[in-house]
Amino acid sequence: MTKRFLMALALLCASQITSAQDVLKIGLNYPASGRYEYLGLQQRMGAFLAVDEINEAGGVLGRPLELVIRNTRLDPGQGAANVREMVDEENVQMLFGGVSSAVAIAAGKAAKEKDRIYFGTLTYANATTGAAGHTHMFRESYNAWMTASAMGQYLSEQFRDKDYFYIAADYSWGRSVEKSMRRASGTEDTERHPITRTPFPNATSRDFQAALEQAEASDADVLVLILGGGDMVRAVNIAHDMNLKDRMQIVWPNTSLGTALQLGPSLMEGIIGAAPWFWNLPYEKDYERGIRFVEAFSRQNGMRPSSAAASAYSIVYQYRDAVERAGTTNTADVIKALEGHRYSLLKDEQQWRTFDHQNVQSVYLVRMTSREEVLADEYNSGFYEILDTVPGEKAARTLEQWQEARREAGAPLTLQ
Repeated sequence: MTKRFLMALALLCASQITSAQDVLKIGLNYPASGRYEYLGLQQRMGAFLAVDEINEAGGVLGRPLELVIRNTRLDPGQGAANVREMVDEENVQMLFGGVSSAVAIAAGKAAKEKDRIYFGTLTYANATTGAAGHTHMFRESYNAWMTASAMGQYLSEQFRDKDYFYIAADYSWGRSVEKSMRRASGTEDTERHPITRTPFPNATSRDFQAALEQAEASDADVLVLILGGGDMVRAVNIAHDMNLKDRMQIVWPNTSLGTALQLGPSLMEGIIGAAPWFWNLPYEKDYERGIRFVEAFSRQNGMRPSSAAASAYSIVYQYRDAVERAGTTNTADVIKALEGHRYSLLKDEQQWRTFDHQNVQSVYLVRMTSREEVLADEYNSGFYEILDTVPGEKAARTLEQWQEARREAGAPLTLQ
């Protein structure tokens, strides 16, 4: 009996070890707390939906996916530490996530040290796949250059010869967007088109009040708010109290469904911005796969997905597809399978560009709709009206422009 028991126990242990080895772990590095908590939650929900669907369809090369999650707390050091811990202790084979570009860049560097791919979700600073780009960093979202190129083309046509006032968060993303927006809209003259910068991440209502008072005194026609999350919420509330919306066209380069929901339709109405994706896009453009995602996400979570959820969901599928094309989870082989790959999932065609690992995709110029249109949606989320679509190739910077930025930063002219 003892011998048979020991043999059975050995077989059970062997089975458990094999089962543990068969699981393919991926790591989500996201803000689970703080002012970008909603964007982090959306990434988590989008990623879990993708993992569940993939596992129901047989996994990746026959292996079930498991999602490991960590809270970055919007801290670059914490984001990098999470990467090291997830690789060393959980043996994750790929990592993704982010809201702050500084966090994504730090996490991406740590991933390279561990020979793992890092996919950036909401990281808009040009540096992510620009001056700080490397072989192991891929960005699913658009970047500041693409946003500004699309916005600038539209604004230069609709608000030609108008005066602008910029308010920007004082960190890498805010500076990237401002620089790119000025170039694209022809508003480089800072005397005519001034700027005030607000602290990040610890700006107060007093900071936004002071900035908006300067904007009011400038008599500008266009107010560009390069702010995100809670910062945008506070700024727009103050601008509303000052009646600035009646005197200026507010422009918000990177729109966010979560922020729009916090502010509500009355405060959001008429604001112009840009987006890589929004939930009603698949319905307007008849993207069947995108519609299925929206309906599954809405049904499962009782809310509409934002671009953060769509990005995380798409990354999990893109990793699955690249591993299956490569026939292995070996990082170098998966990188090769990603480079140059074109695909359509939740929108029109996208491409993982080879020279910088930037995802080149359409940029949508949008205007926030009326209260009636917002509330017509069963989840009170009908905020987006398409004004224009700019193809990715027209929005993204060229190889020469990318190399110029790398040269200025003292970085190699190819990914290393």
